[in-house]
Amino acid sequence: MTAHIVTAQAFQTPGRIAAGTVLTPDLAASLADYTGVLGLEVIDDSPISPQEAASWAAPAMAGRPARLLRAPHATPYVTRLIAATPVPGYRPLKTFGWAAYEHSVVDCDALFAKMPGSGFTVIGEPKLVPGFDNFIPFQVTGRAGETLYLNQVLNGSMSDLDLPNTRASVDQMFIAVLAARDREATLAFHTKMLGFEQGETWVIPYSVINNSFGLPPETTTAMTMTKTGRIPASEVDQYPEAATPRPTAPGELPPGNAIVSFLTKSLDAVAAPLLGPVLHRDGPLYAGRRSAAVRGPSGEIIELIEAA
Repeated sequence: MTAHIVTAQAFQTPGRIAAGTVLTPDLAASLADYTGVLGLEVIDDSPISPQEAASWAAPAMAGRPARLLRAPHATPYVTRLIAATPVPGYRPLKTFGWAAYEHSVVDCDALFAKMPGSGFTVIGEPKLVPGFDNFIPFQVTGRAGETLYLNQVLNGSMSDLDLPNTRASVDQMFIAVLAARDREATLAFHTKMLGFEQGETWVIPYSVINNSFGLPPETTTAMTMTKTGRIPASEVDQYPEAATPRPTAPGELPPGNAIVSFLTKSLDAVAAPLLGPVLHRDGPLYAGRRSAAVRGPSGEIIELIEAA
């Protein structure tokens, strides 16, 4: 099956990732990176409301400046940047929770060439991954401590998943990478409590993780996909024993990769306990639909938005 462009109509499907939220201690600088380097445009500049903060069980986020961004000529996917308190000692790819956002890009080499001198640090140059010949990835960390995987789809989908192509410089997050304390427990939560399906498992040398923890390059990591039909959702990675819970400022969301927002068929079918009240929200991300949030076993915050 060949790679495909996801239309705006097809995007509104349960299981799709609707948004990724990044907490940043320097909103202006991060905004310059996401607009100037990644080519995104601001579509909303409303601050975080007390109701939103309560729905995430993060009361200190109320009133914080925020920006919603979207790529022109792309899917309705939204990147959300929120101003946050610096967290001493936080380092990307060292803690449990959302570890990285994996985006589709139109041209890896062209985007890679824009990284020098920006707020992004390349931690993995564009190259084919052994055993995966249908996309070229490269990886960066941002000034907020977030990690982005930037993938150019080449020549087809995986055995049980469809990988989206794009015409935009940077488009939708199509996989959320999760650093798990206990991979099996995390998979059980995402499947039994949230309704995702379990996909394939791979055991591979994972250079991003090995480099982060100073492990020998041949060290392998077990990783399992979750999905909805052929739509990928999360890559659940079993993180090393040296990983720790993510340090977080009191009353705030986790720093860096903070929230992944999924479209869901109905909040009434969610078995997991909610972090706060169910909201009807307006704006370009929610469009009047109901939303709520849960916390997974590795500390990951999952926001669920009912599909149109």
